[in-house]
Amino acid sequence: MALQIGDSAPDFKLFSSELKEVTLSDYRGKKLVIQFFPMAFTGVCTTQLCTMRDSFGYYTGMNAEVVGISVDSPFTLAKFKEDQSYQFPLLSDFNKEVSKAYGAFYEDFVFNLKGVSKRAAFVIDEQGTIIHTEVLEDAGNMPDFAAIKNAIEG
Repeated sequence: MALQIGDSAPDFKLFSSELKEVTLSDYRGKKLVIQFFPMAFTGVCTTQLCTMRDSFGYYTGMNAEVVGISVDSPFTLAKFKEDQSYQFPLLSDFNKEVSKAYGAFYEDFVFNLKGVSKRAAFVIDEQGTIIHTEVLEDAGNMPDFAAIKNAIEG
């Protein structure tokens, strides 16, 4: 069943592009924007995360943090982060557990690829409750960034 506003966000423990362990509980007391994306170095994914990069100051000014999650390896994500100057962590869901837990997972993707994160956006409040959820079936579409900001402003 898809996650809904008001649900507790599924906990996670993932490794960042800096090879540091990151958990959902690390963000308690702050709002968290989670941006799931299918694959590093692709056009739409780069645009999605660059939009977050370019408005990063807005989020930090609202006591909110941002993370990006994909099934890419931490090493691929490290290069992607470096190339695009992202200020926020990119987390590797290489084992695909978190993407599945959030309902942001393609069993089958383009080019016969199996097991890729869907493009999705979640906003989690200071207590770990989902206050915005958007899972996109078409990987060519972008999250509703205005709705994400509205959820943070509450």
